[in-house]
This record gives sequence, C-alpha cells and structure tokens, in this order.
Amino acid sequence: MRKIISIVLGVLLLVAAFTVAKYLIDNKKKPKPKFEKVVKTVFVEEVKNVEIPIVITASGNLIAKRKIDLYAEVQGVLRPSNKEFKAGTSYKKGASVLRINSEEFYANLQSQKSSFYNNLIAIMPDIRLDYPDDYQKWETYLSNFDINKSIPELPKISSEKEKYFISGRGINTAYYNVKNLEVKLGKYNLRAPYNGVVTEALVTPGSLVRVGQKLGEFIDPSVFEMEVSVNAEFADLLKVGNTVKLHNMEETKEYSGKVIRVNGKVDATSQTIKAYIEIAHQDLKEGMYLEANLTAKSESNAIEISRKLLVDNKQLYVVRDSVLDLVDVTPVYFSAESAVIKGLENGTLIVSKPIPGAYDGMLIKIFQDKN
Repeated sequence: MRKIISIVLGVLLLVAAFTVAKYLIDNKKKPKPKFEKVVKTVFVEEVKNVEIPIVITASGNLIAKRKIDLYAEVQGVLRPSNKEFKAGTSYKKGASVLRINSEEFYANLQSQKSSFYNNLIAIMPDIRLDYPDDYQKWETYLSNFDINKSIPELPKISSEKEKYFISGRGINTAYYNVKNLEVKLGKYNLRAPYNGVVTEALVTPGSLVRVGQKLGEFIDPSVFEMEVSVNAEFADLLKVGNTVKLHNMEETKEYSGKVIRVNGKVDATSQTIKAYIEIAHQDLKEGMYLEANLTAKSESNAIEISRKLLVDNKQLYVVRDSVLDLVDVTPVYFSAESAVIKGLENGTLIVSKPIPGAYDGMLIKIFQDKN
C-alpha cells in the first residue's frame, strides 16, 4: 500500500513540475507591450516680414522742475503764520510761508534810519552855503524821508566837489548800512516765490531758528522733469523739443512730455546719454515712476516675437514637415519682453509658444483651430 502511495505522489510531483516549467517558458516568449509614441501639439505662426518701428523704453522718477530747500538766514523764534507750516500746505506766490520774530532787529533798523536822518540834517547848512545849486534836491530828499518806509535812493551827485563832501561826512556809508539792514529784515519773513506746496516741514511755531538751519522744502507741483538714460547708439532720438509718450507702470494712464535738455556727455561706463523730459499733469506727483517710449529707427523685412521663443538669443524653432528645426536668426533689437529679428523667409512656420523639452528633429503636430 505504501509503495502505491509513493508512486502516486511521485507522478503528481512530476506533473506539477512539468506544468510550472511550461508556464515559465510560455511567459518568457511573451512579446513586450507596445507603447504609443506621444506627439506634442504646437502652436505656430506664419512669418510675414514687415517694417518694424523700434521703440526704446526708458524709465525714471519725477522731480519737480521748480524746487527749493528753505533755510534760515537769520536767527529768531518762529512765529505763527496764517497757514500751518506742514507738509501738504499750499501757498500762492508772494504769500508768507514762515515768519521769524524780528522786533529787536526792526528796532535796530529804525535806530540806524534815525541816525542817518540826523546826519543829513547836520550837513544841510554847509550844503546851503557851499553848494547852493544842490541845496534844493537835498531839501526835497529830507522832506520825502519817512522813517517807517524803505529808505529812498540818494539824490544824484552833480559834481566831484559835492561827491567828496557827501562821502567825507559819511552819508554814503550810513545810507548803505541802512539798506543792508533793510535787506536783512526781509529775510525774517519767507515768502512763496511761486504757487506751490510744502513737501517737508522741519520746524514748528515757537521753536528757535538758527542761521543755516533747514526749515523745509517747497515745490511747484504743476511741472515735473524726468531723467532718462538711453543707449548712445540712439542719441539722435534725443533732440530738444521732441514729443515723448509716457505711461505709468500699470499702463493704465498715458501722458505727453517733451525733451527740454540733453546732456552733452556720454557716460563712459554704461555708454548711455541722459536726457530730461518735461511733463505737466494734475495727476502727477513728485517721486512717481514713469516709463517713456522713444520711437527709434525702423527695421525692414523683420518680425517681432517674444524673447522666450529664442534659444541662446540667436536661434529659433521652425516647423518643417511636422518636425522641429532649429535655425539661426539675426536679432536686431531686444526690449524687456520682445525681440525684433531678421533672416526668415515669408511663409515660414515658426513656433509661437514655448515647448517644454523641445529639441531639433522632434516630431510634432500643428494645432488646428476647429472654430
């Protein structure tokens, strides 16, 4: 019985071994699965060579054309004025912007005027005796003299003797001393030289102001200048009087300006030349950043493409018989986002959108718009 069982088990083992071996052999000969090759779809554009105007973009910040720093030329306590001296306060031309207490100085001026008047009175008898022909003009001068008004100009000297006499009595010296004090008195009251606005205020009423101290900044907010740097190659574009189009960074607003000055020197480091554009608009503020578009020469038989399409700034992918071909082109101008190139024939199909992983000889298919 045991012998029969052993024979049966042996037979079963042989059958199992044969089955496993056959399975392994069959799997080894099974063909490898085939994968379909993916062909990328690309967007193309037909080349049409035309005349491309080259527009140079330059940028800069606005600076008020008329702008002054306010400094104190005299010393004293700052007095309150009709308007509060703070940033944003506007003044009309001639209006008082800042007033410094001048009572002590004014008293000294009046004293000098009085001394000058007394000196004139003292020499009148001598003029009447020695220069009778000139007495009348000096008497008229004294009659019109008002200590509370600005000192009038001295009568015109008619002879050398009169000149020596007047100078010898110290009249000229006293006169110019008074004029000097009158000029200095005007510095205690700072007036607006033009319609403008305070952009910086560094003092407040009641504070002691010292000579040479900066008090603030005053600008005319109606006219601005913008400094731009342009490659020296296009220096001929920067002619005084040329109209320039400008826009803000978002390109939502456009302004018009004109070139008013051009620097006669080229920067040796950057090989650029500086020009100054004048622009006036109620929406503009000092410090705003604008871009200017300067139209340069035009390039014939050229096309404008995105800089992202260029390979090493000198090659471009074209499509020939559903295959990508990398060809050489001639760039003639680069802007921030685009490039003007030459060297392609009309009708050539160029790739209009970048292709990730593109290579020369890559098989592609052209996108067909079903609409």
